[in-house]
Amino acid sequence: MYPQIITIERHILEQEKSHPEATGTLSNLLYDIALAAKVIDREIRRAGLADILGAAGTTNIQGEQQMKLDLFANETLIRMNSFTGRVCAIASEELDGLVEPTPAMNAGKYVLIHDPLDGSANIDTNVSVGTIFSIFRRHSPAGTRATIADCLQPARDLVASGYILYGSSTMLIYTTGHGVHGFTLEPSLGEFLLSHPNIQTPEPARYHSTNISYERLWSEGVRRYTQYLKGLGEEPPPSALSTRYVGSLVADFHRNLLKGGVFYYPLLYEDPAHPKPKLRLLYEAAPLAFIAEQAGGYASDGTQSILEIVPTALHQRVPLFIGNRDLVLKAEEYLHRYG
Repeated sequence: MYPQIITIERHILEQEKSHPEATGTLSNLLYDIALAAKVIDREIRRAGLADILGAAGTTNIQGEQQMKLDLFANETLIRMNSFTGRVCAIASEELDGLVEPTPAMNAGKYVLIHDPLDGSANIDTNVSVGTIFSIFRRHSPAGTRATIADCLQPARDLVASGYILYGSSTMLIYTTGHGVHGFTLEPSLGEFLLSHPNIQTPEPARYHSTNISYERLWSEGVRRYTQYLKGLGEEPPPSALSTRYVGSLVADFHRNLLKGGVFYYPLLYEDPAHPKPKLRLLYEAAPLAFIAEQAGGYASDGTQSILEIVPTALHQRVPLFIGNRDLVLKAEEYLHRYG
């Protein structure tokens, strides 16, 4: 019996058949994102040979230095999706507001939100980076110009989310709320092939991932939780966990999704009166939380599910604890107990 070879296009179309009411618009949008990923991947693969490494000399809305590949990935995703009539609004981590709409976007049914190149600070050192995306249904009337309100939806209402990891191989992971599926790019064919069907985060967990250099800025609850994960706390530790931290959210999340573990980036108390979160709700936390829960995991800001948070701004930030459900629930317990 020969194993099946299933392309991402075939997989998306087969998923569509289980929804008789589907019009094919979402399927085509997902395939457009897969095509954009191939274009970005091509440029990343030749990064050492072309003049696309290094800083672009500009900063994004977050005040962060933009890399040349940041801008290329952002422009690719925008150009791929602005003229299809499938999306009414596009929001990018790299931009202040919504992308200026084209006439075709007024008819779009969906909202596309993306982080074009997560972990881009690692580009020059050949560390894995990735694209994160999420898709909502629009709230504003069809045929009108979309507004920021169309983007400010809780992750519980996501239609689809996913990420592309540009590493030793290029993988696309996505969910439409019916399981998590992973595809690996076969470069000689230029096709994403199903390699990881129905991903479920394994138990017991193997890893915990955090930037330990910020421990001095953490709350007492986070410090005690970290000691618990290391087996140095007051209660019996979970099964032996190794520390793994890449510093590229997509890479850290992907490893823990496949191997089991917890990633966390808590509030930082540089100013004790005004603790600061780091990660963006709409561009990073929400789409990955949707994937984590579909794979049997859980994502929290330390007090509640990420999926239940209603955004109030495009670039809102939140603390994030994400991974195996029991480990994230334990984080909530420590933060509730110790602050």
